[in-house]
This record gives sequence, structure tokens and C-alpha cells, in this order.
Amino acid sequence: MAATRSNADPGLFGPDSVTWQAHGDPMMWIAGIRALYLQALHPRAVRGVTQNSDFRRDAWGRLMRTAGFVGTTTYGTTEAAERAGARVRRIHTLLGATDPGTGERYGVDEPALLIWVHCAEIGSYLHVLRRSGYPLTDAHADRYLAEHRHSARLVGLDPEAVPADRSELAAYFDRVRPELAAGAEAHEVDDFLRNPPVPLPLVPARALLWRRVAHLAYDSLPPYAHELYGRPAPPPPTVTRRLRATGTLLRAIPARLRWQLPPKHILGAMARLGPAARPAPYKLGR
Repeated sequence: MAATRSNADPGLFGPDSVTWQAHGDPMMWIAGIRALYLQALHPRAVRGVTQNSDFRRDAWGRLMRTAGFVGTTTYGTTEAAERAGARVRRIHTLLGATDPGTGERYGVDEPALLIWVHCAEIGSYLHVLRRSGYPLTDAHADRYLAEHRHSARLVGLDPEAVPADRSELAAYFDRVRPELAAGAEAHEVDDFLRNPPVPLPLVPARALLWRRVAHLAYDSLPPYAHELYGRPAPPPPTVTRRLRATGTLLRAIPARLRWQLPPKHILGAMARLGPAARPAPYKLGR
């Protein structure tokens, strides 16, 4: 196998990290939708989205910007990742939201809100990948969470305050659970994810593909999320079988073909570091 180019910048995580391997998996897209569902259950956090953007008109742009941030911080150079983080922090300092019940005005860069968004996102990535058959052991999962103290720092969090293993993440979700609710904003996100606006020619594809993807992401949420949204999900074993079947199908698409989708972060990393930097599940055993 060709060696990784030693003089090239490996970025924040590098080819030997769990993150580098895991984020090349196509189930990350379903995990990202799950994260949106989960994030919307924190009333203060979701107001920061709905009150600062018309996400219904720019939802695809928002989704692609999030994917771009994850791709840049995972596979880009250290400089590119730091620039992406600085841009996010700068935007957050300019934005606030208002509690309609109390009139309280607060910043979207409150640490409590940033850590919720972080944990819901990273926790969703980990949950969907493992449940769909990606070969992450408990030790890999803990390494993954510890690695993402880097991405937490980029958005303005103190890395030491961020869960660094599975037990800390579970304890965090237990603590924050009483704060969660499915208010009007959460149901607006739910409505959008189930039936996003698309150009007329894409309406059949929305019915055939997108709704199945969105339903699978929703079904993979924890039971308390289904209770809050007020929509039941199939039994967990059924959801797991569907996640594994979907993972098997998507992973059968040649990686080089999948990675051609813009903005081609993985191909860029391989061009910078050499072909040995190609992400692959079997490399987790090293």
C-alpha cells in the first residue's frame, strides 16, 4: 500500500483516527437528519434556528453547510478547519433568540446550547453508524467521542466540558432530558423534514426516497423523542433491521462514486496525503 505523504498536513483528526474512517460512511446522511430531529427538541436551541433564518426556504443550503463543516473539519487541513470554526463562532456572536413566554433575549452561543447541538449531532452519528452495522467497538466509540472535543472547541466550547466517552454522553442526555419538549418550532422542523419543498420534477423522488430516509432517521431516535413528538415508531428490532439493510445497500455503492459528490472532501484529502489516506472500516483495527 502506498504510504501517506509525511510532509502534508493531516488536519485535526488525521488518517489514523476513528473519525477519519467513520465519516466516510454513507449512513452519515441519515445520521445527520436524526441529529436535526433531536436538536429541535431543545426549545431554546431550536429558536436560534427558526428565529434567525427562513430554514424552509434555505433548508438544503443549511444542510449542505453543515455537511461542508463536518467534511472540512474531518478531511481538510488544520488551517481550513480553524477557519471554518472561526466563521461559525463569528456568526454565532451576532445571533440571538427570544423566549416568547418570558421575553428573555439570549445568545445562540450560550455554552449550554452549543453543547446540546454538539452532543445531539455527534451522538446521532455514532448511534446510526453502529446500529446500521458499521464496525465500531465500544473502545472505538469512546475514541470517537474523545476526538470530537476538537470539533467542540472549534464552535466555542471548552473541550473539558464536553462528554469524552459513552458513559459521559449518556449521563449528559439524562441530565438534559427534563429540558426537552416538542414545541411549535420542533413540529415545524418535523413537518419540513417529512415534506420538504422541492421543484415539481423532484416530487416523485421526494415521495419515493426522501420520506423513507426521513422516516428511518426519525424511527432511530430514542423512545422519549417519539413520545415528545407524539408519533410512534416501529419496534426497535424492526428499526435496527431497516438501518442495517439501508447501510448494506448504500455501502454497496462504490466509494469512489459516492465521494464524487461535491465538495469532494475525501478525494481532496487523498490527493493531499496520498492514496493510503483512503478511509475504510478495516483500518479501525490498527
